[in-house]
Amino acid sequence: MDLRETILAEHSKANCTKIVYWIGNNSQRFDTVVHLFLTDKDPRVVQRSAWPLSELVLLYPALIKKHLGKILQFVTKPGLHDAVKRNTVKILQFINIPRQYEGKVMNLCFDYLLDPNEKPAVKAFSLTVLQHLSQQYPEIKQELKMIIEDRWEFETAAFHSRAKKILKEIN
Repeated sequence: MDLRETILAEHSKANCTKIVYWIGNNSQRFDTVVHLFLTDKDPRVVQRSAWPLSELVLLYPALIKKHLGKILQFVTKPGLHDAVKRNTVKILQFINIPRQYEGKVMNLCFDYLLDPNEKPAVKAFSLTVLQHLSQQYPEIKQELKMIIEDRWEFETAAFHSRAKKILKEIN
């Protein structure tokens, strides 16, 4: 399979599933999708590769380990498509974040929460990531609570749903 051509062929659940099935737990094929995600010059390839990438990490979380630093660096670039940010933060919800990246991930998620222009799914996933990290770093709970309360009236149902659970846990 020519992965790049398959990614460009169509943006659909069926195509995403086809790519995920083809890559499976094969680390070399996974490396290829990460390479496209991080380096392709066509923004459509970067955007569309984010979806199968996140689905693969949900199935095979160990595959992301060697790439996580590069992905976290990449996702801080300005002007990224929402799908890139959304799928990256989605991944972070379901993996054990290595200690060396915890601070970077916290900063990234807090930045997303504070950005009034950030998309609802990115914020909702960021809330979950921060909730998980607050188990190891209880000192961030008060900051998280303050942001939730400050942003409450401006946010969506997705934010409210996750935020209620977090506030209940904090209180």
